[in-house]
Amino acid sequence: MLFSGLVAGVLLAGCSPAVTGGDTTCEDFLGQDEKTQNDAVAKMLKDEKGTDAAQLEITGTRLSVQTFCQTAGKQESKIKEAPHL
Repeated sequence: MLFSGLVAGVLLAGCSPAVTGGDTTCEDFLGQDEKTQNDAVAKMLKDEKGTDAAQLEITGTRLSVQTFCQTAGKQESKIKEAPHL
């Protein structure tokens, strides 16, 4: 019984969408929860800088991306197009 639960958990975890970082579209980004948005922003920043960003930078960038996507960005805009440090 425990084994079947573990197998089901692994299968479900394998079905989760990949974090695409800066290539995430505004439409997808705005539909995500805060943790998933933070993961996308963290990957984008790591891809750009080569190192992990501090939590404060991730949060600030997430808010900047959110504002961009709700105003100037289009649904198909990539989050890497948002102004950020």
